[in-house]
Amino acid sequence: MTRYLIRRAIGAVIVMWAVATLVFFMLRIVPGDPIGAMLFDAGDAAAVEALRHKLGLDAPIYVQYVKWFWLVFQGDLGNSIYGSNMPVSKAIIEALPRTLSLAGLGFIIALVIAVPAGLIAATRRNTMLDNVVSFWAFLGLSMPEFWFGILLIIVFAAGLKWLPAIGYVPLSDGFWPWVSHLILPAIAVGTTFSAIIARNIRSGMLEVLKTDYIRVARAKGLTTSAVILRHAFPNALIPVITVAGIAFALLMANAVVVENVFSIKGLGRLLINSILNRDYPTVQGAVLVVSAIFVLSNLVVDVLYTMIDPRIRYDK
Repeated sequence: MTRYLIRRAIGAVIVMWAVATLVFFMLRIVPGDPIGAMLFDAGDAAAVEALRHKLGLDAPIYVQYVKWFWLVFQGDLGNSIYGSNMPVSKAIIEALPRTLSLAGLGFIIALVIAVPAGLIAATRRNTMLDNVVSFWAFLGLSMPEFWFGILLIIVFAAGLKWLPAIGYVPLSDGFWPWVSHLILPAIAVGTTFSAIIARNIRSGMLEVLKTDYIRVARAKGLTTSAVILRHAFPNALIPVITVAGIAFALLMANAVVVENVFSIKGLGRLLINSILNRDYPTVQGAVLVVSAIFVLSNLVVDVLYTMIDPRIRYDK
């Protein structure tokens, strides 16, 4: 396992480097530059060149890349070149907890909905309950997160006035203020993935319930709940965990839209604003963090395989 983790760590560093390098060069291929965004293309030529030299954008692109890569190697993501000149690491540290809170709560909501729904659909196959769950899964996959988020705001914030519509409150200000601002966006972002996970639980359970050891367990007189929860469900979790790990990583990506709907200044909103402002260092730093989250999610999934199924080993 140790050797496997070391290999995965090396592979993760290579993947993150490749993604960051691709983003570095693609940003500079896209028409427009930070100078035009900052001066609104209204500055004179001397001011433009002076600002470009100050930011180091007049150097050859390979020189800019080597300089940026060396700073990242030292743990320095640089400073924002737009607005406050804030260190990129500080901007990410401020935004990341909001996105992780949203994605984490959305993931919990998705599991709370998906696990019982998938089990009910599998154990009540071709019944009314199964049809209801299948219809809900189809509906959940069809609804855009931003549309569902707006609908939640209209009903529960503007109409019933049960929950706040916009903004974010840190956990340090109290649990209820924190969670009350996250419930609606978390439901919006988690509903789609609950449908995906429920469909996978249903299909995995249906395959497991056909196996011989389930028939033996029933023949021994075990209760239905014992057969389902102790024998069938754990063995159906391998494909579900794969989908759940990918779903959590995608929740981070989908949070971009939901954060804008609910005015949450998270990592997604930071990334979008930085792209619009051609803020190269901030975009590159945010992409590094997002790629790290994707890689870490996949690593956690692989480790969970060995905990659920003892037959899976990574000794070689």
